[in-house]
Amino acid sequence: MHAERQDECHREGSRKLKRRILLNEVSGTSADFAKNMPIKHSQDGGQVVFSGDNGVVSNASGSSKWRWRSEDDSEDREGKEAAEYQPHGFGTTGGKFMGQKEVAAFLGHVGSKTSCGYGVATGGPLAWGLCYNKEMSPSQTYCDDYYKYTYPCTPGVSYHGRGALPLYWNYNYGKTGEALKIDLLNHPEHIENNATLAFQAAMWKWMTPEKKHLPSAHDVFVGKWKPTKNDTLAKRVPGFGTTMNVLYGDQVCGKGDDESMNNIVSHYLYYLDLMGVGREEAGSHEVLSCAEQLPFSQASASASSS
Repeated sequence: MHAERQDECHREGSRKLKRRILLNEVSGTSADFAKNMPIKHSQDGGQVVFSGDNGVVSNASGSSKWRWRSEDDSEDREGKEAAEYQPHGFGTTGGKFMGQKEVAAFLGHVGSKTSCGYGVATGGPLAWGLCYNKEMSPSQTYCDDYYKYTYPCTPGVSYHGRGALPLYWNYNYGKTGEALKIDLLNHPEHIENNATLAFQAAMWKWMTPEKKHLPSAHDVFVGKWKPTKNDTLAKRVPGFGTTMNVLYGDQVCGKGDDESMNNIVSHYLYYLDLMGVGREEAGSHEVLSCAEQLPFSQASASASSS
């Protein structure tokens, strides 16, 4: 009975989510998407959604997870981080349809990186991710002494993965902290303790090129990036596949039928369905995948944005 009740809770949650974010019901894209985050259900059947109180909780095994709040909470803070990037084109470039697809792409990356361990996006209560808010049992502190003058590591601090699109290494915490005007170099734990900040950092990462000669994930997805001849030879084309190349490089791209790549793609397709766009709009295999792409990290080819 308990399992049946949870299954019914999940089905009802999915139905409500789909109703809330169908294309003809969403008046805006980037400012609204966070308010339409997937509904989850607690074991007692109560609805809970992404936390507005910017906190975390720990389960019995000691693993930190996102905290969720009652859907009846009238505070409306989840849209702020999305609205901040709306003027820069997040979820608004290319019209409403492209905006919906970009939000699904962003959440696909977030879902795959914060899942509770599902290999693909399943139909379970945590299918969309937002389970873990930090790397569990990190094997190192991710301190790179090459940046000891620009982003020196703080003694006793670990720069392991944290957040919605996890940050790693002292230099990434340093750069992100500078952009958001938060001292993340000395206090990287702010990312795991503040849900709004975690999404601000993720959106900044999505919208910002990692290096000057590279495009951003936003640019390659919405078509602002114009591939060079070298990009074309490397099979890098605008679309979701190249967002993986920008964000992860040779960790997932250019490796054929890679499990990690398929995991990310699966979450993107799942979000396209949930948002009413449909996975059939994801594009061809060449656009959706980076299996055959030469990673940006293995090439010095220039890339331009218009």
